[in-house]
Amino acid sequence: MTDALKNKLKSLPSSPGVYFHKNKQGEVIYVGKAAVLKNRVRQYFQNTEKDPKTEALVAEIYDTDWIVVDTEMDALFLESEMIKRYKPKWNILLRDDKTVSYVRIDTKSEVPYVSMTRQPQDDKATYIGPFYAKTTIVTALRILRKVFPYYDKPYDGKKTLNTDLELTPGIEIGKTTPAEYKKTLRKLIRYLEGDREKLIRDLEKEMKKEATLQHFEKAAELRNQYFGLKGLKKKIVFSDKEFMDISSDQALRQLQKILDLNEPPRRIEGYDISHEQGTNVVASMVVFTNGVSDRAEYRKFKMRRQRNDDTANMREVIERRLKHSEWDYPDLIILDGAEGQISAVADLLYEVNIPVIGRDKSGDHSKNASVVIVIPKINGDQISYQHEVLPLDSHIAKLIARIDEESHRFAISYHRLLKRKTMLK
Repeated sequence: MTDALKNKLKSLPSSPGVYFHKNKQGEVIYVGKAAVLKNRVRQYFQNTEKDPKTEALVAEIYDTDWIVVDTEMDALFLESEMIKRYKPKWNILLRDDKTVSYVRIDTKSEVPYVSMTRQPQDDKATYIGPFYAKTTIVTALRILRKVFPYYDKPYDGKKTLNTDLELTPGIEIGKTTPAEYKKTLRKLIRYLEGDREKLIRDLEKEMKKEATLQHFEKAAELRNQYFGLKGLKKKIVFSDKEFMDISSDQALRQLQKILDLNEPPRRIEGYDISHEQGTNVVASMVVFTNGVSDRAEYRKFKMRRQRNDDTANMREVIERRLKHSEWDYPDLIILDGAEGQISAVADLLYEVNIPVIGRDKSGDHSKNASVVIVIPKINGDQISYQHEVLPLDSHIAKLIARIDEESHRFAISYHRLLKRKTMLK
């Protein structure tokens, strides 16, 4: 351990958070979470017996950064996001399939139940994850069950101890209906997918509305959910200091430098188009705040004109997005595409001073595709384009690839949904 790292570790806080071990080249090689950062991170450097893999990891550590969050549950969600972003080699080497878990909710069933699995199936159930420590997500679900009661086994209509403990919705005793229970599950899914702040606001509005209508029993249920979530303090906190110091910000700072921005881009929006030969044409808008996916801000669009023209479709979605002044404008837009997509929207974004770049995959949609960004240079009425090939192991490449993959996933999932609905008509 270097003297610089030894001094840095003295400032570790006694708070929950996520930590990033890096090698001498600045590459993130391991991401972990901790209930108490000070205790967990220092354990790596103590003279205690370790297994050979952990010894090999420690031998590579040259620097460590961390993010402080409010709760252990926040650390769980943030760790999952950062592992998806960086794909650190030691997270792969130090784990086996038993440590990777997904929350499964069979939403298509009449009375769904919540369970854990290591292998998602193509069975139309909702899967949330992956999470990299089963015990932590199980604990999180146990806490959330007190706010959003659910069944953890296939429903058989029998009263159990969990019914008396109010850990089930109580369909078996006539307390609620399957339809109302599914509404509760949708809130649980929103929470697990990151839509926490907006969910709390929606619960407050719904609670006040039901009270005004004198639906006091329903209002009381919503009140319990509202104060339950408020009490958990689940919002991830990024202070200005953390924003400037955390490892993930190296990507944001690199973007600032390469695009000549005044500040690191705090809000980045990614866009992709999905269709099948001009049918069921949709677009996705994903949002990353401070380098982390912000699912509560995601939006999807069904194109008003069904056409096999990605540049025209991209212009339509940007035109429609800019009309929503109630959504915060981004500091940067990343399009799935190159010169054609950028030129289709450059004038719109230039008017509102929003920078835009494209990711040119040239038909290669594999996860190992090169990260090539296309940067427009506007001089009067003329636009020229600069192509930058980013090293695959760089922070900026990992961030752009993560945003692009997420926008592609979100677009294609909406396209498939519309396609299924069309086939059922």
